[in-house]
Amino acid sequence: MTLDTLTVSPRIAVLDDWQDAARTLADWSPLSRRATLEFFSTPFTSEDDAAAQLAPFDIILAMRERTPFSASLIERLPRLRMFGLTGMRAALVDMAFMLTRGITICVTDPGPGAESTAELALGLILAAARDIPVAAAGTRSGAFQHGSRLGMLLEGKTLGVIGLGKIGTRLARFGGALGMKVQAWSQNMTAEQATAAGAALVSKQELLTSSDVVSLHLVLSERTLGVIGEQELALMKQGAILVNTSRAKLIDEAALLDAVQAQRIIVALDVYQQEPLPADHPFVQCRNAVLTPHLGYSTREVFTQFYVQQIENTLAYLDGKPIRTMSG
Repeated sequence: MTLDTLTVSPRIAVLDDWQDAARTLADWSPLSRRATLEFFSTPFTSEDDAAAQLAPFDIILAMRERTPFSASLIERLPRLRMFGLTGMRAALVDMAFMLTRGITICVTDPGPGAESTAELALGLILAAARDIPVAAAGTRSGAFQHGSRLGMLLEGKTLGVIGLGKIGTRLARFGGALGMKVQAWSQNMTAEQATAAGAALVSKQELLTSSDVVSLHLVLSERTLGVIGEQELALMKQGAILVNTSRAKLIDEAALLDAVQAQRIIVALDVYQQEPLPADHPFVQCRNAVLTPHLGYSTREVFTQFYVQQIENTLAYLDGKPIRTMSG
């Protein structure tokens, strides 16, 4: 699958524009003069739906961690010659299979995604601790303070950070700025790494039993899959807050739902095993759940870099000189 197999006016699909931001954050005119662009702001309902809608396109520009691209879907896209991805990693995209089919994969720099996600995690902690979503809805409905619960003071409380990469380290420092005691754990963490982030290294069990807030910041892998399960949730304090802005499968969803429905803990989630989260999902009905629609890296600054570089990548590909490519 080479560049010269493209039509005179290639068709380009810009996917996953769920917030209708793509058109305003970058200048698409140089690309629109050379190709037919179509923006997709609605998620596909199924793989069959994605295959049917995307089959006519030569180039797909996708947002990471939104539309899954399995080998079976890729096989149903016979015209696909270039795949553009925001960021550099995507668990939902079978990039290895794409490469075997001769599809050129172009990526972008991550932008300030770590900073954006850490800030959202802090926002979720504050929202859960002070019951902000319910209080805000009550103010709009005329209930004012009625129906919202008393908040939790974070000063002097303990923040447990699971994983001290770029995001976890930032969150640990936010916790320190709030006057919280910060402790951390991951399987390979050293005491020196924890100290550098302003945290104390503790065991997983100690972190869960003694933290008032627990926030997950791990890369999903075979080793971290289900790192928080029924036993771990049972260790948490009554009324503790569990935050996940990383990957849904780090937590056993059934066990988490049991703990939340039993009102043992408060949960603040930005990621889900099924996205978009169905309106009838049990989490939606949970009073002690703060839910955001996978907004971790979704800031103007991040998206501007994503879309500007996607346009650059696509123009370079059309010129026969691909840039920022992935290789097998």
